Amino acid sequence: MTAVNETGFLYPFLDASEDNPEKLLADLAASARAKIDESSALQRRTVAEHAERIGAAAQAMVARFRAGGRLYTFGNGGSSTDATTVASLFARAPRGQSLPAWCLSDDQAILTALSNDVGFDLVFARQLVACGRSTDIALALSTSGCSEDLVVAMGEARRRGMLTISFSGYDGGRLGVSDDVDFSFTVASQSVHRIQEAQAHLAWHLWSTVQETLSSPAHVNGGA
Repeated sequence: MTAVNETGFLYPFLDASEDNPEKLLADLAASARAKIDESSALQRRTVAEHAERIGAAAQAMVARFRAGGRLYTFGNGGSSTDATTVASLFARAPRGQSLPAWCLSDDQAILTALSNDVGFDLVFARQLVACGRSTDIALALSTSGCSEDLVVAMGEARRRGMLTISFSGYDGGRLGVSDDVDFSFTVASQSVHRIQEAQAHLAWHLWSTVQETLSSPAHVNGGA
């Protein structure tokens, strides 16, 4: 099977013999619109499905931040860059309060040292051993929910008393059913692209709810 055939379901116009440039451009535009519509629908459905859990997770995160806690995010591949974005969103809030947040996959020296010295499965867990406290928050992002290094890190975060949150796709994978995860958010999709887009939208809603909770009268006045 050729590479074109393998991706034909994503870009059907690539396999077509098309001599009319206007028709080709129309096909391209239609494909883009279809993907946008699909992504938007999944984002709305995911947020609606997890609305109550978002509120509960935000409350728990605010309690940790109020106690001096920090947020640690991490993931692999594309989820690693998403983890960086989430940490940056909390730390450099476009509005509201800036909160202490770090992405554990950002430091290449630490990642390569731990991968070389102790094994890649421990690249995040070992960092949590070094800096994680019981007041902190661990947030793992994965499309499959089955990455061993994330599962191990969640176990370490649980042992240290941290609040644990996971974002995953498909059926949630191991993170979706793990007893080490306090709040699990699963994006029910079979597309890596759509999963990551919906996770980004979900993370924004989580951050926004945290900000709203922090600014509520009860929290501003020192309430629970």
